[in-house]
Amino acid sequence: MPTYRAFEVTGTREFSLATRELGDPPPGQVRLRVDSCGVCHSDTLAVEGLRADPTQPVVPGHEIVGVVDAVGAGVTAWRIGDRVGVGYLGGQDNEYDFCRRGDFVNCTDQPWTGTTVDGGYAEYTFARASGLVRIPDGMDALETAPLLCAGLTTYSALRQIEARPGALVAVQGIGGLGHLGLQYAAKLGYRVAAIARGTDKAELSTQLGADHYIDSAAEDPGEALRALGSAAAIIATAASGASMSPLVAGLAPRGRMVVVGAAPDPISVRTADLIFGTRVVSGSLTGSSIENEDNLALSQARGIHPMIEVMPLAEAPEAYAGMMSGKARFRVVLDMRN
Repeated sequence: MPTYRAFEVTGTREFSLATRELGDPPPGQVRLRVDSCGVCHSDTLAVEGLRADPTQPVVPGHEIVGVVDAVGAGVTAWRIGDRVGVGYLGGQDNEYDFCRRGDFVNCTDQPWTGTTVDGGYAEYTFARASGLVRIPDGMDALETAPLLCAGLTTYSALRQIEARPGALVAVQGIGGLGHLGLQYAAKLGYRVAAIARGTDKAELSTQLGADHYIDSAAEDPGEALRALGSAAAIIATAASGASMSPLVAGLAPRGRMVVVGAAPDPISVRTADLIFGTRVVSGSLTGSSIENEDNLALSQARGIHPMIEVMPLAEAPEAYAGMMSGKARFRVVLDMRN
């Protein structure tokens, strides 16, 4: 039987390059020949042993671009040769309450790609048909991979806000998520404020579409937003609850802060800031596969591109370490084709 290479993890950061047999896809799934896979901070759930049973090996990676090379029984919408992607949510089951009401993101029986099922740090992988994303012709595999999670996450957050064109929208944290959030917000017609610590990202933020830059190390970001007329929405991407806490006061009446950066510490909010002004703080978890297709269509049409560093599959552990160090500008992508 043919074989393929895959990086498995067990325990905490215990990477192992394994050789696996290339079996057929089970019913309802397809087999993909992987072209590229982004390295995302959410890969920590697998690599750092933050899953139900870290003694069981799993292949990390959930920003996957590849080509269908085998189709399981019952799959009718996909063909061998289709160019597809897979994101963090591996496909709804369409059976229980949330799915039946159309809330596919909150499906209670959905694999988490690269965490509860094998992901894309591999030459081949398998995926539910309901989790597949069609890749538009002409989109580069390396640039597309980060859009399937980091891009979708910020795009979905912006879709939740109720703001008119030209309204002030802030993006806090100019990193792997935020550098894409700035582009989406600008291309959707908002007046954009970038918020980050220090001034080293000010010029880049302007290049990515920001109209204003707020150095949160030098001034209170909530007060700075009020000076700009207050924000209709804030997309909070930094992995720090403490850095998000001052932002709520910078929201306009009925403004919304959408949290997409997973932080170990809590957000502290004054009740008066919520009550007086009817402000909202909410979370957002990526999006469905069809929403991901909308995301890719917008990205292709409006020229939204991630900033990437490319590494081969053989250097997957080093790619993960580089991502975790915070030195990557801004997304690391594994290229399986070399």
